[in-house]
Amino acid sequence: MARKSSHRVLKALLALILLAAVAVGGWLWQRYQGFADTPIALAGTERTLTVERGDGFRDILGKLRELGVQEGHDLEWQALAHDMQVIARLQVGDYAIRHGITPRELLAKLESGKVIQHRFTLVEGWSWRELRAALARDEGLVQAARDLDDAALMAALERPGLHPEGRFLPETYHYTRGMTDLDLLRRAALAMDKAVADAWAARAEGIPLETPEQLLVMASIIEKETGKASERPEISGVFARRLKLGMRLQTDPTVIYGMGSAYAGNIRRSDLTTDTPYNTYTRGGLPPTPIAMPGRAALFAAANPADGNTLYFVSRGDGSHVFSATLAEHNRAVACYQLKRCR
Repeated sequence: MARKSSHRVLKALLALILLAAVAVGGWLWQRYQGFADTPIALAGTERTLTVERGDGFRDILGKLRELGVQEGHDLEWQALAHDMQVIARLQVGDYAIRHGITPRELLAKLESGKVIQHRFTLVEGWSWRELRAALARDEGLVQAARDLDDAALMAALERPGLHPEGRFLPETYHYTRGMTDLDLLRRAALAMDKAVADAWAARAEGIPLETPEQLLVMASIIEKETGKASERPEISGVFARRLKLGMRLQTDPTVIYGMGSAYAGNIRRSDLTTDTPYNTYTRGGLPPTPIAMPGRAALFAAANPADGNTLYFVSRGDGSHVFSATLAEHNRAVACYQLKRCR
């Protein structure tokens, strides 16, 4: 009798333990389900989560905690990631984590790769030196070119021996974290190749340029001579007529480029007579390379110079120019706008 009684007590105890386990399991399941779909409270409107190469799920979870995500136990996060089968599919990049996003939505976002798009703007008229400095300041890019000299960098871009000036198209490039400065330069170089080819294909008949390379050089000069888009075809026309007549271009931006680091903000008369490969006062024709990064408008203007008879221009001091057909007219314009001796 005692044995039967003990057996009944043991069965009852086991039943109670099973019921308790079921109850606890049900409670844990409800808690887990509630965790997965409960909005996350974050101070502020948005935070940025950076997932880097080599990050494991624990690394990512640690970064979420540092951002202020307090919801859920680590085991719940791991269970949710396992159920969603996303642990091996989390994408590298920067993610915007907004207030109110649920853990389920957050993990789905990390799996989808919907990362923040960064922007780098290459400005029209920048020199190669200015472009390199801007790339070095960009914290979103991996700095792969910083320690390369120009020759090694161009070789890395599979353009060995090519002078880098003017080879990268000015526009805004979008990229994601993990892209290198070389990746961005490669895109900009290919974009310039296409822009030059398009402009060359659309060139007017009879322009005094023999190759797409000469077109690029001319466009770079036009780019540096004016920031006023409407004047670019007229300036191109002046230079085209000068080349056809055998006149020297006599353009200050080429002189400045040839001076390099010696340029201190002003051109002296002695600078105009000091010969360099880029001094278009002392040498005829085009300089040996571009002097800046020309945009699409300057490329098109170089390919399609405006008709007319003007051979000179001088700055008004407000970004625009006065164009003249004769030297006498030009000298009067210089006296008025440069020497302030208007009559």
